[in-house]
Amino acid sequence: MGRFLLRRAVLALATLWLIATATFALMRSVPGGPFDGERRLPAAVEANIVRKYRLDQPVWRQYWDYMVGLLRLDLGPSFTQEGRTTNAIIRDGLPKTAVLGAAA
Repeated sequence: MGRFLLRRAVLALATLWLIATATFALMRSVPGGPFDGERRLPAAVEANIVRKYRLDQPVWRQYWDYMVGLLRLDLGPSFTQEGRTTNAIIRDGLPKTAVLGAAA
């Protein structure tokens, strides 16, 4: 029984790693950037935003930071809601989502 549970846990971790890696790769393969839908910004402002979200780092470093953040359950700053973290957005919406899910 212990071997079975260990095997299932290893497979679950491998699946989560594969999903996280595929998500990262797909987000980086989409043409354009996360701010292309916004109005055109001055070059200095755009450079500050790119630096804030660490998009100026090499891809391997972005992947490393992404995976470490997932392990720490830190999803980073929101791209759409200034000054809020992704964790705060999820935390605010989770109770309502749970109620709706339980009612369904």
